Amino acid sequence: MKFYKFISVILHPVVIPTIGCILYFLLLPNANISSEYKLSLLSLVFISTYLVPVVLLVLLKKLKLIQSFKTETIKERKLPVAVMIVLFYLLGNTLSSTSLFYDIGILFHATSLGLFIIYILFSFNFKTSIHLLSLGVATGFFLVMYNKHSPIFIVYVILFMFMSGILANARLHLNAHTSKEVYTGFILGLITPVATAYFL
Repeated sequence: MKFYKFISVILHPVVIPTIGCILYFLLLPNANISSEYKLSLLSLVFISTYLVPVVLLVLLKKLKLIQSFKTETIKERKLPVAVMIVLFYLLGNTLSSTSLFYDIGILFHATSLGLFIIYILFSFNFKTSIHLLSLGVATGFFLVMYNKHSPIFIVYVILFMFMSGILANARLHLNAHTSKEVYTGFILGLITPVATAYFL
């Protein structure tokens, strides 16, 4: 059980965006981006997708709007998800406005779209796995980069597929989600970057 909890923590949705950006830069097809620009972007992503959600959850718990940081019920998830939809969308717009970080913008627009669909599913009393959504988005994003830039990105596609399998197994063993909720999260995440890249 401790192993499954460990997997859920290290592959938590708040860390995946930063990891995705770091991995993207490691195989970056455009070598003209300076280390200073890369560090600035990573700082912005870390603050927006890690620190802000953590502070938000702490605040909501202090206000007793959520019972735990796990936000296990749909009611508890609605406000945090709504905030992240807006935050990821704005971050995607900011990054997409410059050619240097246009690709990264796809990652955040796709995540915002995925979260928006998850929010809609709340109306049907369906709690999609956000853990698997985040890994699905990362997998789909690098699949887009594989088609757009270089075959070498397929390494990341395989890596995230592998990690998704491990995480899905962990979430099921922890009884955090049903298999349908897990698979829906991953498939939704996989599709949104492809759709976003096509329409942007």
